[in-house]
Amino acid sequence: MIKAHDIHKSYGELEVLKGVSLEVKPSEVVSIVGPSGAGKTTLLQILGTLSKMDSGSLTIDSEQVGKLGDDALSDFRNRKIGFVFQFHNLLPEFTALENVMIPALIAGRDRSQTEQEAKRLLDMMQLSERTTHKPSALSGGEQQRVAIARALINRPALLLADEPSGNLDSKNREEIHSLFFRLRDELGQTTIIVTHDEKLAKMADRQIVMQDGEIIKA
Repeated sequence: MIKAHDIHKSYGELEVLKGVSLEVKPSEVVSIVGPSGAGKTTLLQILGTLSKMDSGSLTIDSEQVGKLGDDALSDFRNRKIGFVFQFHNLLPEFTALENVMIPALIAGRDRSQTEQEAKRLLDMMQLSERTTHKPSALSGGEQQRVAIARALINRPALLLADEPSGNLDSKNREEIHSLFFRLRDELGQTTIIVTHDEKLAKMADRQIVMQDGEIIKA
């Protein structure tokens, strides 16, 4: 699903990624761990096409993303990649259902079909009774599950999660963790998770350890 080779990234004089290479198989759940400043989030942003590498190559779902122009890259990102962040970034004026639908509507998909798909995903997240609630009426765990449903609405090839349970209490944290593996088992979802949570990291099919901008264990 992913082939990254010799990725370098610097910000000014600071070299953040120093020739990172990795491969991720379809339906694999991979965790990326390491101390703060190791380059984990920078790597995730490059894999998500949110940030451009200085050099190297990146293929996602058979597409060489480094060769895409800005418009094509934006379209690719919307269709192929789902994002889950520590802060859910739901739009407060919209309901849970509407928040989930937004990426699909941006992609120009049929509204009726999108609504059906969004309801199916919210049901999978055990939120079928909360579809008309706005974020302020949802718990932190519920908001994060809405964010995960939103990330899945375009049936992405790749789901990227950056500290997805960092703001949650232990009960909600465990529910979110188990959800990623349900997505693998039921949808065949390929997922990369950057986390400081040891328990989540060890649950993954494979754990990648980064240090000082390099992968020291894959």
